Amino acid sequence: MFGIRRREFITLLGGAATWPIAARAQQQRGKIHRIGFLANTPTIPTHPAGQAFLDGLREGGFAEGQNIIIERRFAEGRLDQYAELMAELLRLKVDVIVTSANGATLAAKRATTTIPVVMLNVADPVAQGIVASLAHPGGNITGVIQDDSADVSARRLQLLKDAIPRISRVAVLTNLDEAYSRFEWKALEAAAQSLSIALQAITARQVGDFEEAFNRASRERPDALFVGASSVNFPNGRFIMELAGRSRLPVMSPFREITEAGGLMSYGSVRVERFRRAGVYVSKILKGAKPADLPVEQISKYELVINIQTARSLDLEIPRALLLIADEVIE
Repeated sequence: MFGIRRREFITLLGGAATWPIAARAQQQRGKIHRIGFLANTPTIPTHPAGQAFLDGLREGGFAEGQNIIIERRFAEGRLDQYAELMAELLRLKVDVIVTSANGATLAAKRATTTIPVVMLNVADPVAQGIVASLAHPGGNITGVIQDDSADVSARRLQLLKDAIPRISRVAVLTNLDEAYSRFEWKALEAAAQSLSIALQAITARQVGDFEEAFNRASRERPDALFVGASSVNFPNGRFIMELAGRSRLPVMSPFREITEAGGLMSYGSVRVERFRRAGVYVSKILKGAKPADLPVEQISKYELVINIQTARSLDLEIPRALLLIADEVIE
């Protein structure tokens, strides 16, 4: 399987360095900054997005193993772990906290009003009460957002309908315990009405809920699966695709990684670019910038990825007009 890329956005270099020997040498020359990194998915350090974060730091003159130490903690889809992991990072007296997920960012907001926080992979932080506004965040939190509002989900549902015009029932894999997922659901309900689509919410709060969620969905015989942006979905993308494959369900999601694993299509902002820009923001703060003075950055480029191999396996013919506007078609 390979991708036909229409536009290239970023070239990723190198791997993460180890720090202990270099850090001891650097300590003799100047301050070593300690960064707390709280995220959902433990694969981030080995993923291109993790390397892009380090690239962003290097643009500002900071390198792991030279003048920074990164303390990484991962919740692995367990929302109840964020508060404990955040407390652990605070005990380490980190200089800056990076949060990659809605839940991680909310945990940081509750835990500290003084330590600078750079968020990424957060959707609609104004509606969630994380920042006062995108232009003037105020407080100690700024960063790079995944979606500026839940309305992006309506666009995803429209694209799914464009790809498969006959669909009339869509199962939505979500977790309505999360604030953003509730905003997303409202946006999807409004879009579904105009598209003549009936929605079925199937809830998964943890990985152990997925099989039962899919069993509930199958009883309603949906035409497609819409993967919501809840925290538990992304780290379990391959398992979701395994379950969807059993039911031969075409899958739309915000995550290109799920499309690469066999989903039909995805529409979302470019993940590696979000991570790189977050690294740049951390660099600015380590040099003295205040989060309140740094506008929350919106990634203007969204990419539509279509897996034509999956379409063929499901006997679907994707309209040529949609293929022409896709940023990448996986053959």
